[in-house]
Amino acid sequence: MTSRMDLWTAVIALAVAGYGSVMAATPQGPCDNSLTQSIPARPAGAAGGRAFAEELRGLTDDERESRIQHELLAGNIPDFLRRLVPIRLNPPLADGQPAIVICAAPDYLAIGSDDDFLLIPMRLGTALSMGMDYGFTLPTPRMVDAIYAQADAHFVPQPLPASNAMRSTDYSVRHNEMVGMQRAALGVTPGALIAGDKKDLVLTNRLWSHLDRVAIYGWHLLDGKPIQSLSTVHGWRYADYSHGARLISTRVFIDGKPRSIFDVMQDPRLAATLSDEGVMANVIGLMGTLNARTQETIAAVLKDVRGRGP
Repeated sequence: MTSRMDLWTAVIALAVAGYGSVMAATPQGPCDNSLTQSIPARPAGAAGGRAFAEELRGLTDDERESRIQHELLAGNIPDFLRRLVPIRLNPPLADGQPAIVICAAPDYLAIGSDDDFLLIPMRLGTALSMGMDYGFTLPTPRMVDAIYAQADAHFVPQPLPASNAMRSTDYSVRHNEMVGMQRAALGVTPGALIAGDKKDLVLTNRLWSHLDRVAIYGWHLLDGKPIQSLSTVHGWRYADYSHGARLISTRVFIDGKPRSIFDVMQDPRLAATLSDEGVMANVIGLMGTLNARTQETIAAVLKDVRGRGP
């Protein structure tokens, strides 16, 4: 009998057949390095992905989240994630509205170096914390669809068996290795825009009525259809191996001119280009509310750890 893994291997082989050579990094266009210059340089001696995974083993969920946030805010991310990629979003109706270019990270947030990194699941508040500090936000489902459509390489989703272990470091490491195998098979170089390897943490108006939840969407199949429809089922502390946080610059471009993504999200004429929900209700306030809760939790974790002593 053919195993589930054999089936996935066959599907991946078909995907690989569509790529003949090493993928080249996508040109940055208006998304130049100034958009990521506020992210600290990766510290000398910072942990690579494998070493960081070992540091996480045995920690509670809250302690793990605190460690992830510390590394992200310290700049321990691969250099290729600092080279943003332009994504063009066309207005849903042909009524003279301009296209909007957003600047997206080529892959999901990871900890480590270009040669040794761990795609790391995290809580929504943790991702927003880095975003608010360094000039980023998270995508809407419409942005996720556009990123998939314009990606240099489409990875085949590789779900792992559902169990309580889905939130564990072991599952994250295992899935990271599986994604790495696809990356090697497709010949994808760091900096190329890839999609299909994770579900996205997303922003949605639904979160205002579900502040105790996380919003996820995506994990597209090769036919362009997402496995995960927009969901706010899970609680705000939930994060599993399949979740990814893709950074989106808060600066967008309309006819080559920069504007705040938050202004555009609240512009009745332009908002539908960025979100299927139309106008997004006070995204800055939403981000701040979700981030504040995360910071309170992390502060409590650090106080508890320090209270234990050496």
